[in-house]
Amino acid sequence: MAVKTIISRPIYGTLSPQPGKHHLFIADAEGALAIIDMAGKAPSGFFDGAEIDFIPGPEGKHIAALEALEPAQLHLPPSFASLLPRLRQTLTNAHMGLRIYLAGTEGLIGQAMQVALEAGIDHTSMQTEHRGSLARRMQCVHCKGITENVTTQPALCSHCGLLLLVRDHYSRRLAAFQGVCINAEDRSEIPPMEEAFP
Repeated sequence: MAVKTIISRPIYGTLSPQPGKHHLFIADAEGALAIIDMAGKAPSGFFDGAEIDFIPGPEGKHIAALEALEPAQLHLPPSFASLLPRLRQTLTNAHMGLRIYLAGTEGLIGQAMQVALEAGIDHTSMQTEHRGSLARRMQCVHCKGITENVTTQPALCSHCGLLLLVRDHYSRRLAAFQGVCINAEDRSEIPPMEEAFP
């Protein structure tokens, strides 16, 4: 029997080196390992025209391994929000044939893809590989607020405080899963929170 999949759920692949002169890598956390693994399959000189934007997190893991690839540029922004102006500028100035590689958490992949699509980059020029945490980026359908790194089911909205059922429905436009009030009829009913997306 075939496994049922949710149509809106993104499907991720494995990064592989593509022909071209300009390569843009955007990764966070364990996404660095996807780049490092791909480097083993890349031809000599592949990273000479590559830019890597890596959000390392507080531990700073994998930075030395990425430096060893000797990319043309390596940037280490502290968050996706701080990377955003640079990313938009890079995409605005991009040459035809730019290849984009997105690796790491679903939140990072979704947001970076959203920015690239807005900049007119064709989706066929992007590769994605999910690595690391399964934490979700969630939008509350009631207040429209976004809560990052949701790991529990149900979860609290960080904006309005409602207890939300984190649905498997994923909005590509918002780069977020949808959260719906789980106890709308009786707010005194509070189901236990369980780790669902470690």
